[in-house]
Amino acid sequence: MSDISAEQVKQLREMTGAGMMDCKKALQDSNGDVDKAVELLRQKGLASAQKRAGRTANQGLIDAYIHFNNTVGVLVEVNCETDFVANTDGFRQLVKDVALHIASPSAPQYVSREEIPADVADYHRGLYEAQAREMGKPDKVIPSIVEGKMKAFYEQTVLLDQPYVKDDSRTIQQLLDEMGAKVGEKVAVRRFVRYRLAEELD
Repeated sequence: MSDISAEQVKQLREMTGAGMMDCKKALQDSNGDVDKAVELLRQKGLASAQKRAGRTANQGLIDAYIHFNNTVGVLVEVNCETDFVANTDGFRQLVKDVALHIASPSAPQYVSREEIPADVADYHRGLYEAQAREMGKPDKVIPSIVEGKMKAFYEQTVLLDQPYVKDDSRTIQQLLDEMGAKVGEKVAVRRFVRYRLAEELD
């Protein structure tokens, strides 16, 4: 095990926002290799994502994004647990990336599935079921057809379910989970508003 300096620990903490002892242990386990230490912290964080889910996240940042032609604007609030993490470059970039995604043609309407009004969800379930029956689908496959169409509906309307506009191999929820894993804190989008020029006139 190599000797780990306070400067190395400080550097890793600034990079990841993880706790001092976690950074020191990761550096010891990686024999001082910073890249490996970052990966160890990421893996550890992902494994404990479920534990963080119930925590209170009341720090964070509010950021804005205005499209280059000034026809779309977004305000978004992304929360974490400490102001230390909120002020890291990685967290700031995450908030900017989420704002950019919301401003993109993905145009989410809700943060999470839980925000969808029950009558809206019920309407779409009923619609998809009626469509399946009209197509003559057997009763036993209709529930799976409806669930498949609901999944597509969520991807169209729910921010956390949407493929990230800059990397569609990951959802926005996975993007948040990865940041949470890196910093060892709960990271969540609390709310957003999106304006598009003259949208009420469409």
